[in-house]
Formats: sequence, C-alpha cells, structure tokens
Amino acid sequence: MTRRARRIPRGFWRDRGGAAAIEFAFIAPIMMLLYFGLVEFCQGYMASRRAGHTASIVADLVAQSDATSTQDLAKVFAIGDMIMRPFPSGPLSIRVSNVTKDANGVARITWGRDNSKALTALAKNSIVTDLPPGLIENGESLILGETAFKYTSPFAQVIKTPVNFRRSYYLRPRTVDSVACSNC
Repeated sequence: MTRRARRIPRGFWRDRGGAAAIEFAFIAPIMMLLYFGLVEFCQGYMASRRAGHTASIVADLVAQSDATSTQDLAKVFAIGDMIMRPFPSGPLSIRVSNVTKDANGVARITWGRDNSKALTALAKNSIVTDLPPGLIENGESLILGETAFKYTSPFAQVIKTPVNFRRSYYLRPRTVDSVACSNC
C-alpha cells in the first residue's frame, strides 16, 4: 500500500463536512413524529372542547326560554352543528332533557329530545340515577344538555379507531321553575 493510500482512510475519519446532514437524517424522523403527534393532540383536544361547548350552549339556549317545542329544539340542534365547525356535524349527537326532582327526592325526565343520531331521547318519567348529589332540591328542575362526538383522526393510518367524546351540562331554567315542551 502506498503512502497516499494510507492517508485517505485517516482523512476520511477526520472529515466533518457531512456531519450536519447525517445528524439531520437521524433527528428529522423524530422531529416529524413529534410535530404530527402534537398536531393530532391539538385537533383531538379542540374537538373535545367544541363538543363540550356545544352541550353547554344547547342547554343554555333551552334554559333561557319559558317554553319550547320540537321545532325550537330542531333550531337549537342546528346551532349545535354550527358550533362544531370546522369538524363535521355528522358524528355529533345532541340530546336535551328536562329533569325534575319529585317530593320523594327521585329525579325523573319530564321531557327529552334528540337530534336523531347516536344519543336517543330519554323516556318520559324515566329515573335519572347519575345526577350529582345536591344539585337540585325536591320540586326543582333543570335542563340537561348532552353531546357525543365520534372523532376520527385525519391520520387514520396511525390512529385507526375513532375516539368518543361525551359531555353533559346541567343548567337551571332562568325565567321559570321548569321549561315546558309543548309537543315533546
């Protein structure tokens, strides 16, 4: 081996000209994974927040009225669909109910309505068992707004199953003791 041939391997190990490109090749996939992971987390979090906001707005709109009807509730559900934008309203289910606690302390559904998707209206006079304790006294009523949203990831190859978000809000009627629904 000639003297010059021996110097090439030594020079090769000392050469740092492409080190940045090699370091970038190692770090780039990790950085891209972190970036897309954060994008996905933010999208899911925003969908969850909008589903909760929709439940609270629907309950609040009903709680502000003296009485309601199925036509009024259909308009409220349409508002709920608009709140979910830019997410699709197809996987959004909305249900609103009036809950009244009788003299015996049993909470029952006075009326209920849904937007005909995954959540179905609670049957009249059915007992509500998951009411937080101390929320209402005997003879009082409240409006229960509920949403269910099935979030499907834009990166469906990575997260294959949809995530279900459910939210419930309890609000007291504002102007009357109990909001009546004429044809529910």
